[in-house]
Amino acid sequence: MSAIVSSGFVLSSNQRDTELGIELSYWLVTDSGPQCICLTAQEQVFFVLQKDAQEIRFLLRSMADWRLHELQLKDLQQQPVMGLYVSSLHSARKIINKLHHAHIVMMEEDIRPVDRYLMERFIRGAVAFSNSCEPHKIAKQQYQPRFDILSLDIETDMHLGTILCIGVQSNSGFKRVLMLGEGCDDSVVKYCGDERSLLQRYVTLLNDCDPDILIGWNVIGFDFSVIQQRADQHSVALHIGRDGSLCDLHKSARGKVYLRIAGRIVLDGIDVLKGATFQFDSFSLENVSRVLLKRGKLVENVAHRADEIIEMYATDKQALAKYNLMDCELVLEIFAHAQLIEYLVERTALTGLALDKVGGWSSAFDNLYLPLLHRNGYVAPEYASGVSDMASPGGYVMDSIPGLYRHVLVLDFKSLYPSIIRTFKIDPLGLAQSAICEDQEQLVPGFNGAVFTKEDNILPLVMDELWQARDRAKLSNNHSMSQAIKILMSSMYGVLGSDACRFFDHRLSGSITLRGHEILTSTATKIEADYDYKVIYGDTDSVFVWLGEDCTDAQAHNIGEQMAAELTAWWRSTLSDKYAISSHLELEYETHYTKFLMPTMRDSDLGTKKRYAGLQHFPDDSTQMVFKGMENVRSDWTELAKKMQRHVFHCAFNDLPYEQYIIDTVAAVREGKLDGQLLYHKKLRQGLQEYQKNRPPHAQAALKLQQYYRAQNLREQVSRNQVIKYYITVNGPEPEECLSSRLDYDHYVDKQLKPALDALLSVKGSSFEQLVGLQIGLF
Repeated sequence: MSAIVSSGFVLSSNQRDTELGIELSYWLVTDSGPQCICLTAQEQVFFVLQKDAQEIRFLLRSMADWRLHELQLKDLQQQPVMGLYVSSLHSARKIINKLHHAHIVMMEEDIRPVDRYLMERFIRGAVAFSNSCEPHKIAKQQYQPRFDILSLDIETDMHLGTILCIGVQSNSGFKRVLMLGEGCDDSVVKYCGDERSLLQRYVTLLNDCDPDILIGWNVIGFDFSVIQQRADQHSVALHIGRDGSLCDLHKSARGKVYLRIAGRIVLDGIDVLKGATFQFDSFSLENVSRVLLKRGKLVENVAHRADEIIEMYATDKQALAKYNLMDCELVLEIFAHAQLIEYLVERTALTGLALDKVGGWSSAFDNLYLPLLHRNGYVAPEYASGVSDMASPGGYVMDSIPGLYRHVLVLDFKSLYPSIIRTFKIDPLGLAQSAICEDQEQLVPGFNGAVFTKEDNILPLVMDELWQARDRAKLSNNHSMSQAIKILMSSMYGVLGSDACRFFDHRLSGSITLRGHEILTSTATKIEADYDYKVIYGDTDSVFVWLGEDCTDAQAHNIGEQMAAELTAWWRSTLSDKYAISSHLELEYETHYTKFLMPTMRDSDLGTKKRYAGLQHFPDDSTQMVFKGMENVRSDWTELAKKMQRHVFHCAFNDLPYEQYIIDTVAAVREGKLDGQLLYHKKLRQGLQEYQKNRPPHAQAALKLQQYYRAQNLREQVSRNQVIKYYITVNGPEPEECLSSRLDYDHYVDKQLKPALDALLSVKGSSFEQLVGLQIGLF
């Protein structure tokens, strides 16, 4: 009877030694429920130079479980290599360590068998498998998974360390709270007489719910870590793996906490949002909920929620259960609103990265590149073996010409670095092949001595496929896929420029960034020579073009569209004539500023970089204020400074008076009428004890806050990454919670309001001192 072929999606994977060799196991999500596929009698393979074979045989003569095998493969220096196959993970570690100490060159020895098996078969998440008897086989497949998701949150007594309750909510609507203490059970809340029984019921609950994915907020670093600590305290075994195994929670040398649960994955909402390039002033659940969902937690004072939680536990456990479930609900809604699961699935389909992999763009590069490299007859180089003593600067930033301008256009190269890779054939294989290519017509020069082949390359083809896939995603309105591709394409340069990548080489990264410098400067020169416009600034992939005063808004838009199209065509012609290559450089008309300020650096006549403001004008005659790098968009400036800058710049850009507003605002500050807008917010980047020699204002305020908590016998603790809210007073920085001194209004006028306006007032021929009638000194 023929085997039935089914489809699934890889959730988690594992590898272990058995008597038959290495066993690879993959837990899958399928339409008929979770399934584990085991592949037995596997080997770990890595590569060594053929010339080292005799020495390797001598070094490993007393060891078992290995074999050397000749292959039709070379390294990137054209040297023949052999495969070293090992049938035991334990033996592989010993062999790699022995060869390393003997200074034997090894290639791809870090790739785990469980990852290589998928990678070499181009399996990226979705798999086809048969239900026949062993041995199992899996293959590449198209499959869209549906996940059972459980959001988890715990509440604790911060003073005693005990767990007060554990709440869960599923994406199918199931809700449950396990509450410590005595009470009457209802359909949602179940009471547990002691913490040990609460933990035991938690294990049963999680296994009964049987989720594919567990989600939460700092869920590994806090919730699961606390659960593990309390379970250890009470000798409760956390058998929550789908095979009945214990969960594996461990901390790295750098303090990062990792969690493995067989057949399940755990996703921290903070890590996933950051990976998907979301940005917030604070990644607290309260703040992210307010921004994305327009609602937040069920406590009145978030700053003192620990005390409120203990108070609710003592007086109203039902209210605590609602609060616990609200956190679960908010996390579920954030994941749904931001399409985070969809993003992760698309990322896996593109790169082969596991759904719960944080970062990992170097691994993504390996997954995409290595199988194609092998099929071209090569293996990856030894780590840290690339050229690293050459220039590989970042993006080019032009010196700006400061001033207040009318009609400034921004022309932007679409995905410049990926376009450079596609156009100039920048590629590790192409770099290696150029050394043996005898036809000079088939070569493209790079930088730092690099030369690339026009035909024998991989990365430009990968970029072509990703580019086309993103265009299709945009047309079909698939935002998750489009975002995943955008992040992946942008990561390619970063990977080549990082020594964490096995292909790191300054000839590769320099050929991207230095070509970007050339493109930006050549574009600026062409604009000024052919169009008689002034380029006043440029940054990485954008040029800022001043059209002059005698221009209408409609003319500016038309000029922008025409100039972008003509310059794109010029690059196409130039590169075809010079190198006989097809240009993928595409210049787009991005923005028209009817008013644009390029400020000077403080106490200098030189223009700033990455700092400007403008009034953006759209074809429908609507406008929008834009601030880049200014005080208005910096989280460590007070709300009053931001508000004042927004208002004054708006007035100046729209030819409205603003002088009296400045005078009145300064007067109101000195009279104490605007204290509520003078609060600073700054995150503690270190623990309090680490601020010793240099203690900045927010750390001084944090220390006073900790002392206040102790004096008031409060259970709150100041911790690393906490946002400290404080004022500058005549007695120095003081936290909002225990403000006792008069505010230092001279500080706020001199260090906040004045700097926020200086850049504009100076180009308007005025000054802050002239307007407010004071000569402000330095404090």
